[in-house]
Amino acid sequence: MTAIVALLLAVAQAKAADPDIGGQLAQRWCTSCHVIAGIGHGGETAPALPPPDRSQRWLRAWLTNPHPPMPDMHLSRDEVEDIVAFLQTLPQT
Repeated sequence: MTAIVALLLAVAQAKAADPDIGGQLAQRWCTSCHVIAGIGHGGETAPALPPPDRSQRWLRAWLTNPHPPMPDMHLSRDEVEDIVAFLQTLPQT
């Protein structure tokens, strides 16, 4: 039983969101339209990130099922979690 619990904990830790990977994904996918920590091309059409007053739940939903004008980037669940983890490390704008 102890081995099973240890295995489950190891799997859970291996799947933990990685804000460093999320930052790389955000740099690649988001900064063409958004400003993130002073980097990118924000403007009237795309707000700076992270958006103020948005919960992790809201961010997950938005990244999973974006609405125009934001394109659907077909992010995996792990990629969404990594980006949300990254956005949570940034100060609110």
